[in-house]
Amino acid sequence: MPRVLVTDALAPQGLEVLERAPGLEVVNVPGMSPGDLLEAIAEADGLVIRSGTKVTADVIEAAGKLKVIGRAGIGVDNVDVAAATQRGIVVVNTPEGNNITTAEHAIALLVSLARHIPQATASMKAGLWEKKKFQGTELFNRVLGVIGLGNIGRIVADRARGLGMRVIAADPHISADVAAKMDVELVTVDELLSRADAVTVHVPRTKETTGLLGDEAFSKAKPGLLVINAARGGIVDEDALLVALNDGRVGAAALDVFVEEPPPADHPLLAHPNVICTPHLGASTDQAQLNVSVAVAEQVRDILLDGTVRNAVNVPSISPELLEQVRPYLILGEKLGRFQGQLCPGAIEEIEIEFAGEVADLRVAPITIAVLKGMLESVSDRVNMVNAPVVAQERGIKVIETKSSRPMDFASAITTRVRGCTDRLIAGALFHGGQPRIVRIDDFMLEAIPEGSTILLQNHDQPGVVGAVGACLGDAGLNISRMQLALVPERSEAAMLVNVDPAPSDEVMEQLRNLPHMITAQLVELGA
Repeated sequence: MPRVLVTDALAPQGLEVLERAPGLEVVNVPGMSPGDLLEAIAEADGLVIRSGTKVTADVIEAAGKLKVIGRAGIGVDNVDVAAATQRGIVVVNTPEGNNITTAEHAIALLVSLARHIPQATASMKAGLWEKKKFQGTELFNRVLGVIGLGNIGRIVADRARGLGMRVIAADPHISADVAAKMDVELVTVDELLSRADAVTVHVPRTKETTGLLGDEAFSKAKPGLLVINAARGGIVDEDALLVALNDGRVGAAALDVFVEEPPPADHPLLAHPNVICTPHLGASTDQAQLNVSVAVAEQVRDILLDGTVRNAVNVPSISPELLEQVRPYLILGEKLGRFQGQLCPGAIEEIEIEFAGEVADLRVAPITIAVLKGMLESVSDRVNMVNAPVVAQERGIKVIETKSSRPMDFASAITTRVRGCTDRLIAGALFHGGQPRIVRIDDFMLEAIPEGSTILLQNHDQPGVVGAVGACLGDAGLNISRMQLALVPERSEAAMLVNVDPAPSDEVMEQLRNLPHMITAQLVELGA
């Protein structure tokens, strides 16, 4: 009988879904210690968690029977997804369950900032009547800047318009037409900061968004800006925010998330008179807890009892038989999408995915989804193999899927072409043993293994460039594990794909761009 281990608090209705499922044994032990988890996980077929349980590589290594990890919520930061994938364990989450709740919390923080509600409440509870001290700001006709127009950002924008606010937004991955349909003006981050009376962030925390609102951003802000962060800790630079609050560039801030949670008791922002804060309550409503609890319980139940997969983070929602057929192509497709997504600096308007050779005889829809998932990973932390097409549609990306019978140099090949922020072609193929390879980038033909930190360099075909690249990386203490070269003689241009370890810093990438004869230097993270 499959055993489901529940180690974080789950709504009673979610537990009931599991307990009433015929053939499941449920062990409900919220608050289990890491040591006890290592012991208990050995006999578990399913694991249901929230944010409290840390599913490390050690836990996964100790899980001899585990088939599925269910995360009630969006973030899977507390799950070693790579280790789970390596062991063939499905990781599922509930990406839609708390969108409205989180958006409403952001609006509540905005209103509380504008009217000093927490401070006024504390004053009255202290026996005071300081009416003049807490004169607020009317939100009607004020400008709200929304950074990130994903599901939550869109709900916030809609609610803010209901308050009579004018909404502008910054999201390089949303087209102007899509924003216009939401009655939102699309602008750059710099313009948003200069015009907005209040700004709220709704983006995933990535390398690009960490510290997005920092000292440089605050220097461009309209004086007295209100700042709200109910997304992820670290998107707002806490040190820079404190300085901006003290010098008046930021009038007040509302924080539901912090870099370190819980934050230290002596954290200076907690004591600042112009900061209000909540303990990561964005998803904490009865309705949201019920939604995510029931959803994750249903997913874990269905995977264990009949193999049906929904909202998977690391595998497609297809039958086990088809999965075995297309698995190598799914890996290749995701790598191609990841390559395209990270090389594109702005909104992608269209992606064409062409299948040629043996792969064209398969059901290619899951492979297309894998390409989209990889392409959208850098802009959305809720994208998975189930909702990638929906996320692409929301962002106004046209997806074209074609099959070709034209002669190819490979038994099977997948070619991706993006248009919009840039026009780029990247093709891949499977080599002996199902090993994925990048075989073409625009006009450059090569055979590169797509994994890890990879630098794409394009340069004028002149002597000494390869040596200069090697010297630059060597001086920075970076090891070159692989290097692939390609040449287009007609243009006297060359390209290199260089796998390095560890990942180069921004300074090293800038040094590469400044080398003689260099045209471009871009870094992509392709994963294991």
